[in-house]
Amino acid sequence: MPALHGLRFAFGTLTVLPVRVSRWDRGAARGGMLCAPVAGLVVGVAAAAAGLVLLFLGAGPLLAAVATAAVPAVLTRGLHLDGLADTADGLGSGKPAEDALRIMKQSDIGPFGVITLVLVLLAQMAALARAYGDSWAHGALAAVVAATTARLALTLAARRGVPAARPEGLGAAVAGVVPVAGALGAALVVTGAAGAAGAGLGTRTALLAAGAVIAALLVAELLLRHCTRRFGGVTGDVFGALAETAATTALVLLSLG
Repeated sequence: MPALHGLRFAFGTLTVLPVRVSRWDRGAARGGMLCAPVAGLVVGVAAAAAGLVLLFLGAGPLLAAVATAAVPAVLTRGLHLDGLADTADGLGSGKPAEDALRIMKQSDIGPFGVITLVLVLLAQMAALARAYGDSWAHGALAAVVAATTARLALTLAARRGVPAARPEGLGAAVAGVVPVAGALGAALVVTGAAGAAGAGLGTRTALLAAGAVIAALLVAELLLRHCTRRFGGVTGDVFGALAETAATTALVLLSLG
């Protein structure tokens, strides 16, 4: 069943959940990247649940925000955050593509990566604390929408026409596997679902949730195009950077509600 193989690929590569990936061909990768938002939805629900449990136990919005931001990192073994840091080091180096890619493959994190990680995590926790301070439901909505949108950004980045920067690695395995129509369809579904979920908190929140998805994808697209120009294509690290960028953008916008 192609759909089952796609789900296995999505959860097996984008989360630490015990899902065995039985196929690594382009067909499975295509299904997996189309199912990436589903994996994001599960991560987002888990993150929201952690925050809500702490709020129920009497913790404040800030501690709930820390827990909510920590869950996606745990469920991905920090791979997206690591990719964000490596991409920041590569871009910040100002070196040609080959040298920048070599910097990104190194195991250590440079100053650009450290600064970017600190600022992004602070922004995520501040936005979540503001959303939880507004209402528990608003904070939970922000967590779920942000995590789902983060993985949706990967679906769009894996569309046809976006090349891989290296011949090996996860970036090469999924680069260009998703039809453009499929990527746009996934974006429409997630945007509509975010708006529908926000409608329970009012029309303004519904528009804000849908707008947050669109804005996050636009920001991720700008980063994708910049990385493609600088590195010659995408890598696994770039995918991680796109996910964290989209999640942070969505959280910041949803905190404005």
